Amino acid sequence: MSRIPIRIRLTLAFTLVIAIVLTATGFFIYLRLASALERALEQGLRTRAADVTALVQQSDTGLREGRNARPDSGFAQVIGSRGGIIDATPGIAPLPLLTVAQLHRAQGQTSFFVRTVGTEPVQLLAVPSTAQGQRLVVVVGASLEPRAETLADLRRQLLVGGPIALVLASLAGYLLAAAALRPVERMSKRASTISAASPGRRLPVPPADDEIARLGCRLNEMLARLEGALERERTLVSNASHELRTPLSLMKTEIELALAEPESAPVLAAALRSAGEETDRLSLLTDDLLLLARADSGELPLRRSDVPAAELLGTIATRYQGRAADAGRTIEVVSPSGLVVRGDRRRLEQALANLVENSLRHGAGTIRLEAAAQVGGTELRVVDEGPGFPPAFADRAFDRFSRADGQRETHGVGLGLAIVAAIAQAHGGTATAANPPTGGADVMLRLPRAR
Repeated sequence: MSRIPIRIRLTLAFTLVIAIVLTATGFFIYLRLASALERALEQGLRTRAADVTALVQQSDTGLREGRNARPDSGFAQVIGSRGGIIDATPGIAPLPLLTVAQLHRAQGQTSFFVRTVGTEPVQLLAVPSTAQGQRLVVVVGASLEPRAETLADLRRQLLVGGPIALVLASLAGYLLAAAALRPVERMSKRASTISAASPGRRLPVPPADDEIARLGCRLNEMLARLEGALERERTLVSNASHELRTPLSLMKTEIELALAEPESAPVLAAALRSAGEETDRLSLLTDDLLLLARADSGELPLRRSDVPAAELLGTIATRYQGRAADAGRTIEVVSPSGLVVRGDRRRLEQALANLVENSLRHGAGTIRLEAAAQVGGTELRVVDEGPGFPPAFADRAFDRFSRADGQRETHGVGLGLAIVAAIAQAHGGTATAANPPTGGADVMLRLPRAR
């Protein structure tokens, strides 16, 4: 069934349901008509039995003077207590209509019986009566042939009309399924033409607010996300290529200079030192790109442990205290005692180190490393007293290869804050950047509270 087109499956399901409905309706109509005919027949027999009983009790000429009776037009018979025929309508067999057992039962209560008179089945009604001091049984009957013919005619009509109605309903179901799936077919045709070479194209969405329209909207939203991811990947490749080309060009230039003066030891040493620096830069860029790639795939390895916040911030302050002193700046640590951060210490140190690097490179004044407990988490902040983030840069501060000045320089490639955001997200937290009212830049990592 899974290989059958959904249009055919819908039609088959619709046909099955209609077949069940038609069958149930046909049975219902048939049973209702049979019950109605039976009630009408019984009511007619009761009326005729009442008339015959009244005629017998009047001791008049009786039933024999009536017209010849036929089973299909109704007949009557009066039977004595011993089973003899007291009176009867002309035209019926001169034999009692009831057997001995049926007569015995009829003498006690009004009863219905079905027998065959001649070649036709008849419905009999036996009513006990008393006339001229005798216990009698009045029997009236009518043929069941008209009822059987009516029901047979209904069966023929149902057997002929039912399949025709089922075929027509199935055809209508197929057309309805085709009409309902036409928007899906249009979306399928459009989807076959969408590729990375044609960005901006979307699936046609029907105007009705139904499941298909909502599916089209969700697919268009997915296409927009995929286009955004593809554009980010293209930008990443372009920026990474540019960043890789610069140190490689420098290394090539230094090597060519060294080869031009192979006997000059100072030139050769300078070329090797420069190549070593550029190699370190390439290694750092490669590590950063690898970290971001792992974070994007959700595979950034974390070794979580309970880390005292004061110790974590103190380690970073000690590491950069010398550089800050050379620049005439200071680093302060503000952290309550006993505050614990749950996370990977090495990754958290990497994120904080990137923030301190940015503050030393672009900020001014004192750098404060702060930790504070908040509802549901812990905040780690790096605050300086520099010019802060440009207003247009705050929204894209954590984008990859983004710089506030828009210039490419040898001191950074614009991945520092992107790595900070990736590490925060890997810990289940967030990273935000803002300019405090007092001035400077404020970058905050909000991490879940340690259990």
